[in-house]
Amino acid sequence: MTRTRSALLWGLVGALTFLVLVQGYRLLVEPLGVGLPFAGGVAVGIGVAVGGISYVAEPRLAAKGRT
Repeated sequence: MTRTRSALLWGLVGALTFLVLVQGYRLLVEPLGVGLPFAGGVAVGIGVAVGGISYVAEPRLAAKGRT
């Protein structure tokens, strides 16, 4: 249960980080030319990828004593 929760939280962090970077770019540089729904879809994809990688990598890192 803890491993799953950790992976979900890492996925959430990855998705929110992407959205913060998109908004920062829009505020400081220029609009990207893509809408918020598209950026949200990409953020969901990034969240799923980060969560999956975290779920797979955590036991390997724990076995090496790096967690």
